[in-house]
Amino acid sequence: MTVSPGTTLRELRERKPLVHQITNYVVMNETANATLALGALPVMAHAREEVEEMAGLASALVLNIGTLSEHWIEAMLIAGRAASARGIPVVLDPVGAGATKYRTETARRILDEVDVTVLRGNQGEIATLVGAQAEVRGVESMSIGLEPAALAREAARGLGVVASVTGPIDNVSDGQRSLSVANGHPLLAMVTGTGCTSSALTGCFLTAKPEEPLEAAAEALAALGVAAEDAADGAEGPGTFHARLYDGLAALDPDTLDGRARISEQ
Repeated sequence: MTVSPGTTLRELRERKPLVHQITNYVVMNETANATLALGALPVMAHAREEVEEMAGLASALVLNIGTLSEHWIEAMLIAGRAASARGIPVVLDPVGAGATKYRTETARRILDEVDVTVLRGNQGEIATLVGAQAEVRGVESMSIGLEPAALAREAARGLGVVASVTGPIDNVSDGQRSLSVANGHPLLAMVTGTGCTSSALTGCFLTAKPEEPLEAAAEALAALGVAAEDAADGAEGPGTFHARLYDGLAALDPDTLDGRARISEQ
């Protein structure tokens, strides 16, 4: 296992990979800006008529079900199948799974029909998809019936993915190995879309490390967490923190990121 977020960040900045994101209206601008700030290139194409072609050009695909409609679901499936056929990484963010039957069934359908590499969600969303007890209010996780590290392992084993479960401590597992990430700041929970941003950055890191999705997923969370720590330093509240988060991502130093990343094997 090689966990080196600095090395991965340097590589993706050199490559400037295209990351195709079919995401929600609430965060589209935020995740595009975060992708750019990190050093990758976002494209937010979601029309059914073009997503297969766009997925053929990208180095990773991020699917986010935050604002669902039938034509978006169809576009996600078309793009997901195209990405799977090409063998490029796919990240699924099952926003609000557990809150409504429609969201839960959509997330499960994508998992069934697309070769998802990383499933990135909060504890309630992931617990819902593995059949564990969970309470999801709107799109927020309120409580779960499993300890988060165990939840990540069970989700990875049961769903055949790398499970990236975010919270105060992030837990990432491929079902055999597990990593925890302790970087971050409480202000992340006060700005909408930071979970979606972590999914977008996961896609970015996977472009540079497609053969090591466990490590790439943990490194992405550590990078966002370090940027959040820097953004919170001097922020007056969630508004200034939000703006400073992009600055923090752009200012991430590959030479010092490894030393600041608090990633540990479980």
